[in-house]
Amino acid sequence: DRQTLVAVLQFLRRSNLRESEEILRREARLLGDDLGAAALSPAGAGLLGAPGGDADSAGGEALLSRVTAAAAIAIGGSAATLLLYANAFAVGGGVVEDQPDVSAVLSAYNQQGDPTLYEEYYSGLKHFIECSLDCHRAELSQLFYPLFVHMYLELVYNQHESEAKSFFERFHGDQECYYQDDLRVLSSLTKKEHMKGNETMLDFRTSKFVLRISRDSYQLLKRHLQEKQNNQIWNIVQEHLYIDIFDGMPRSKQQIDAMVGSLAGEAKREANKAKVFFGLLKEPEFDVPLDDEDEEGENEEGKPKKKKPKKDSVGSKSKKQDPNAPPQNRIPLPELKDSDKLDKVMNMKEAARRVRLGPECLPSICFYTFLNAYQGLTAVDITDDSSMIVGGFADSTVRVWSVTPKKLRSVKTAADLSLIDKESDDVLERIMDEKTASELKILYGHSGPVYGTSFSPDRNYLLSCSEDGTVRLWSLQTFTCLVGYKGHNYPVWDTQFSPYGYYFVSGGHDRVARLWATDHYQPLRIFAGHLADVTCTRFHPNSNYIATGSADRTIRLWDVLNGNCVRIFTGHKGPIHSLAFSPNGRFLATGATDGRVLLWDIGHGLMVGELKGHTDTIYALRFSRDGEILASGSMDNTVRLWDAVKAFEDLETDDFTTATGHINLPENSQDLLLGTYMTKSTPVVHLHFTRRNLLLAAGAYSSQ
Repeated sequence: DRQTLVAVLQFLRRSNLRESEEILRREARLLGDDLGAAALSPAGAGLLGAPGGDADSAGGEALLSRVTAAAAIAIGGSAATLLLYANAFAVGGGVVEDQPDVSAVLSAYNQQGDPTLYEEYYSGLKHFIECSLDCHRAELSQLFYPLFVHMYLELVYNQHESEAKSFFERFHGDQECYYQDDLRVLSSLTKKEHMKGNETMLDFRTSKFVLRISRDSYQLLKRHLQEKQNNQIWNIVQEHLYIDIFDGMPRSKQQIDAMVGSLAGEAKREANKAKVFFGLLKEPEFDVPLDDEDEEGENEEGKPKKKKPKKDSVGSKSKKQDPNAPPQNRIPLPELKDSDKLDKVMNMKEAARRVRLGPECLPSICFYTFLNAYQGLTAVDITDDSSMIVGGFADSTVRVWSVTPKKLRSVKTAADLSLIDKESDDVLERIMDEKTASELKILYGHSGPVYGTSFSPDRNYLLSCSEDGTVRLWSLQTFTCLVGYKGHNYPVWDTQFSPYGYYFVSGGHDRVARLWATDHYQPLRIFAGHLADVTCTRFHPNSNYIATGSADRTIRLWDVLNGNCVRIFTGHKGPIHSLAFSPNGRFLATGATDGRVLLWDIGHGLMVGELKGHTDTIYALRFSRDGEILASGSMDNTVRLWDAVKAFEDLETDDFTTATGHINLPENSQDLLLGTYMTKSTPVVHLHFTRRNLLLAAGAYSSQ
């Protein structure tokens, strides 16, 4: 061990990596040049000991991550190369040929890196796992995929191309079906040069793949690898995998299958521990004139909000603060204008006439079909009061329609406005120019397909985002573009206004979501963490959180206040394309290309349901106004209605489930499905419940 440590330190010094050398010395308590006299500390020993040394020791972990980070860049080898010389890693490639001391130490390890043995190692482990007890087999089988990818990449990286090809052909068929797309990408990487530009694979090499395994299964695996002296696999396990060990019963195949499938494995349990204020903000009381300063400041900009007034505004006007709600002033929200208050009053009147939905009383569905949409319909949104509908198209136009008899009109020119009597009662009518009235307005400005659209709650503004990398803010008074927000360098896939207006979120191909305010041309927050495109974005009803769905097959919940990621949900087997929060803010529904709708309890950070039935990508999800029904719309040309009340009752969210992730999903999709409605040949791209709970759906007719 001493010899190994000395060799690594000499190597660092020779490579001019002073900083890493210092860190290593400090950790190993080797100060000064007299390496011979110093004794190795336990932390150092755990790390640099025989492959059997337990890298669980915190000291070892800390050192490993810091030195690897500092050194990997300079070495030009794989991230593992430098430190794990000591840890029995074979270095294929010529990094160390001219380093006699190091090569002397490494010569003992050369056999283990023999590329021809990789198949043997893998099939040996496969045989061991397949012959282990049923209770451990399901858990240990999770190792197959990450080990397969890392061993293949290592062979490719070290330029053993024929061995890599044969390894891939022999074992790729054993992987779970939901990794097929990733394996297709992997199979095209056959040379070291290919790996340089491939971001997905770079992520795979640099981010640790997370597996959740019970302590018993882990001990079994560790014992096996140590007895077999199978250091190659043990090294990959320690270097590239993060094993989240829990105490208790191993999980069953069903429990594991429900949670795995994302690009980086499951979420660490720690990732879902932070407190989330999922309650709703208190409704403003505006029957009385507001004179209190902070009363105004805390309130939202008028939205008859998509999901707010809910039950208590209908009858029992309870003024109690929701115990799970964030403090009213946690994030600054715009003040309520007079027009917003009027809108709220209208909203309450509408709510009083709202139909109470349930299994016995399903909503009527009104379908807006875009005919002859040769421009290619790519996005739809409907205003909260259901008066306007907007379509984003592949020909880069944004088209706004009025769906009420009231036509769309622009404001008069400045010269004409100066002639108007500003004191008259109907001044708001007089400023509109009747000559411009029409049912449809076309907005030109983007230079690529428009992938997302969103109306502001007060219906004065419209957002659109496009392949051209910009988000545009349009005025619905003048039907002109007010601002182009440039921050994303690549296509922007989705954008959405906050339920209180003023703030909006965008997400795109650059893998980050950005939070903006309409009056700032730079983003206020950048939410980074996804390993692939951010495909959809949604505000929580209290506007303190944002959910993002990604092509890395995970959903993340971000805190608007500090930009932290407070939840990571894994379980979908394909890119996420739709998100919907329940009106009470407690639950999140997500839909993906795998045709499943998953339901999540935000407070506990748990999956609580799975709705199976769709046969294609789910592009639209929406809860009814009181949250009794969840509607889902898909590329399979159907709208399905699900019983949300039943789906969320009697949830097992005890501490044990939260701690271990032993979720037991009831197989009750069929009991929860209240109805399936086919269109002739129209994929459903948007759903919206009106204030009285009529369901509006939209999509473009496709003739094939």
